[in-house]
Amino acid sequence: MTAPRHIPDFVWRVMGWLNPRIARRFRSGKKPSQLVLILTTTGRKTGHPHKTPLQYELLDDSYYVASARGIQADWCRNILVNPLVKVEVAGREFLAQAEVISDPEQIADFLELRLERHPRMVKALMRFEGLPAVYSRAELEEFASHKAIVALHPSP
Repeated sequence: MTAPRHIPDFVWRVMGWLNPRIARRFRSGKKPSQLVLILTTTGRKTGHPHKTPLQYELLDDSYYVASARGIQADWCRNILVNPLVKVEVAGREFLAQAEVISDPEQIADFLELRLERHPRMVKALMRFEGLPAVYSRAELEEFASHKAIVALHPSP
């Protein structure tokens, strides 16, 4: 497998600019609120709340979100400092304990689940980041080694 593509920094800046707009659209009930949750983390430096819209998968009463930037994503780094987060999804708001998962095997399993549920979208995203159209499990795990997933376990 070729090395993962480096996504230019301007793409992440554009995403940062888009995030608050997507969050406002989410709250208004407009699409794609069925695929997206709003994750509120506490800033590791400022202590201020930060809202990030993320695609999710629901598995066994926990919500799972992926970080294309791995643990380098700001929201992921915030979780490493303070794992108590707020989640807004499907008209509900709740507190959750966030668990960062960086094991490539677990991430590859998650990507396979996402591919089953959303084949066109996820395959296109993975191709954009450099994974070939046909790949082995070893190549998927190598791809996953640059990513992270976060399990959001609702607090009782």
